[in-house]
Amino acid sequence: MKIYSFNVNGLRAIIKKDFLSWMEETSPDILCLQETKLSDRDFQLDLPGYHQYYSCAEKKGYSGTAIYSKEKPLSVKEGLGIDEHDKEGRTLIAEYEKFYLISVYVPNSQDELRRLDYRQVWDKAFEDFVSELKTHKSVIFCGDLNVAHEEIDIKNPKTNIRNAGFTIEERNDFSRLLSRGFTDTFRYLHPDEVKYSWWSYRFRAREKNVGWRIDYFVISDDLKDKLKGAEIHNDVFGSDHCPVSIEIDI
Repeated sequence: MKIYSFNVNGLRAIIKKDFLSWMEETSPDILCLQETKLSDRDFQLDLPGYHQYYSCAEKKGYSGTAIYSKEKPLSVKEGLGIDEHDKEGRTLIAEYEKFYLISVYVPNSQDELRRLDYRQVWDKAFEDFVSELKTHKSVIFCGDLNVAHEEIDIKNPKTNIRNAGFTIEERNDFSRLLSRGFTDTFRYLHPDEVKYSWWSYRFRAREKNVGWRIDYFVISDDLKDKLKGAEIHNDVFGSDHCPVSIEIDI
């Protein structure tokens, strides 16, 4: 099974940039999107053979997640079941026979870390949510987690230590989540590889490869033996992020 994830930074914008051609060529079994910026859950792309699901923020043109799946899930639900966290369309959960799949767009702590306190509350709520799901069946979650976990995951660690996405608080939160029985698939298969999934639009950052690895596939530890590949597709354009993917026997 090939599963892809892509923060598209606006779905309506990226469909004007060969997104549908890329989707047809890649033909993932499942594609998860983040930052769709849609306000309409009934939105449908011209994607024959895919079931389409959307979660939208209350605020128009903001956040949002989606799942496209060749196999129809047993069920699909939005949110963590906590009102405080479920107004921004950040989590979409599809249940399949053998696993849960979550497309997730983790809140950014923002400039001057003005949303860091909320981010940490959200981190703990999401950690508890996926840990509880794992007691029922295997879990895969993917998306823009808005954290570069280790120094290898960011071009300039020293100058970003108190910037959103690389604070010790956010990195510790992610370490704690992994310690509860989850695996960062790319780092598991590529322990020393330097590769990024997001670049600022400023200062020709992508051209210079001044980037961050903040897009992930994370699996419950019981799936590690089934993992066959984990990649970052930095040759795909159209967004300030690039797609990431896994191949897994499940």
